[in-house]
Amino acid sequence: MRICGIKLTHDGAVAVVEDGRLLFCIEQEKRDNNTRYQAITDLSAVTLTLAEHGLTPADIDRFVIDGWDGLTHSQFDVLSQGVPLTLKGAPYVERHENGLLTPYVGSGLVLNGTSLPYRSYAHVAGHVAGAYCTSPFAKAQAPALCLVWDGCIFPRLYHVGPAGARFLDTLFPVIGQAYAIAGHRFGPYRQAGQAGWDLGVAGKLMAYIALGVPDEAILAVFQELYEMYFAGSSHTARAYRDSINDPTALLSATDRFFEECALRLLDKRQEDVLASFHVFAERLLEQEVSLALLRHSELLGLRNLCIAGGCGLNIKWNSTLRATGLFDTVWVPPFPNDSGSAIGTACAAMAETSGLAHLEWSVHSGPALTRNHPSGDWDSSPCTIEELAALIATDVPVVFLSGLAELGPRALGGRSIIAAATSSGMKNHLNDVKLRERFRPVAPICLEDRAPEIFDPGSPDPYMLFDHQTRPEWRTKVPAIVHLDGSARLQTISRTSPHAIAALLVEYEKLTGIPLLCNTSANHHGRGFFPDVASACGWGGVDHVWCDGILWKRSANADLKLSNSALVTD
Repeated sequence: MRICGIKLTHDGAVAVVEDGRLLFCIEQEKRDNNTRYQAITDLSAVTLTLAEHGLTPADIDRFVIDGWDGLTHSQFDVLSQGVPLTLKGAPYVERHENGLLTPYVGSGLVLNGTSLPYRSYAHVAGHVAGAYCTSPFAKAQAPALCLVWDGCIFPRLYHVGPAGARFLDTLFPVIGQAYAIAGHRFGPYRQAGQAGWDLGVAGKLMAYIALGVPDEAILAVFQELYEMYFAGSSHTARAYRDSINDPTALLSATDRFFEECALRLLDKRQEDVLASFHVFAERLLEQEVSLALLRHSELLGLRNLCIAGGCGLNIKWNSTLRATGLFDTVWVPPFPNDSGSAIGTACAAMAETSGLAHLEWSVHSGPALTRNHPSGDWDSSPCTIEELAALIATDVPVVFLSGLAELGPRALGGRSIIAAATSSGMKNHLNDVKLRERFRPVAPICLEDRAPEIFDPGSPDPYMLFDHQTRPEWRTKVPAIVHLDGSARLQTISRTSPHAIAALLVEYEKLTGIPLLCNTSANHHGRGFFPDVASACGWGGVDHVWCDGILWKRSANADLKLSNSALVTD
């Protein structure tokens, strides 16, 4: 069976699964230098994506749309070849305990002028199914727990296995968006007025909190106001919890909570407040997961955990849950946020005929590189991996483009800027050319077998989803990848991986003895990964672009023009 999963709202994407194998997933932000979190507003994006992979709508056995906001159903106002169209879908959360995989059955999905039937599953179902079906637990046909903490819901715990999934518990009454709302009240991203649904600030705050120190007095204020506004028996707290199906009301209530916190914490450093809120939420998560397992004592022997939802991108929370000792294995897919919803909703549909079965997939299943040439003053020449490693060893950063793009929000060596980590100034340089604040970290990509030597724990982390400390003896050797708190957002890769980035690391290790490089995403500011060489050269943040064996270098003519331009300006 060939299933097409569609995510229409932010992080829009089209994924096709055929007989339990992911053929591709095309996130709209990774096409044509689109803005981050791009939605699908015209269904022609679906037919175009299918056509690029040799398919038509007639080749699809089942179309599935990811659910969205709504108590009983969601509604999508889109275009189909320019004609307005309204579609209904499943709500954000399942309507009853065992209804996670119960679809909304719809009709009227118009593609290429043909009206087609479709299914839709609750938005949460896509997170659960996508996380479980891509996990090692599904491959072993073993059950697991799945924790989903997403933008406008409280963290939810599910029992999931090949036979299906059922809701177990709500852990505590804090929406996933709370982390971002904290950033709208404190720190460098403060905003005037009420907070909105900011999708980008949470990851930045995770870096910023390294500037602060958790303060028990601040934590006590958060605890007191948490009871007053969210968890206690006051009218305010009860009204908040009763608003669980009203995202706007939840957002407003959370904003009021932080407004009161700000009034109570006027004398505290902003970075300490944010560091303390991070720890407050972390402790709450750890405590409430433990209590939930006690409430469901029949599950105490179940030691497999999947994490999904936007909060699954918080590497520090993931590491805390793994360190509790409650679980033998913690699995987070590379797309725990909505970038994986098209895949997840296709997995939910797959369950109708084959249960929640293992999905055969690769993280490199995104768009292929568009083959075009840069305009302007760039010279090209063949360049082997060995030659590229030698160039990088001279402290030259390079845009590295290879194969299909990665799934999810993090560059993993297919659409990356790669640089030596041995210079203390490289982190600042990369942040500057990417228009990022200097407190932002630059991630290391490291050969897996040597990672424990350099990082603690240094365990395999192929998708950059857990927190690692850089061992003291290595911090002066690779300063560019060491964050302010000594941590590193590590990605590991096997030296036998067929991906070109692994071969580059092996050659760089031969030259320098160092098995890691800086790795940050290759993209225009606020946009998805570069789709082609022309985009990388047009950006011009670095002077070298390598793509599948060809090195593009800014020409001497371009340097002369820049020099003459500066003289005229002066």
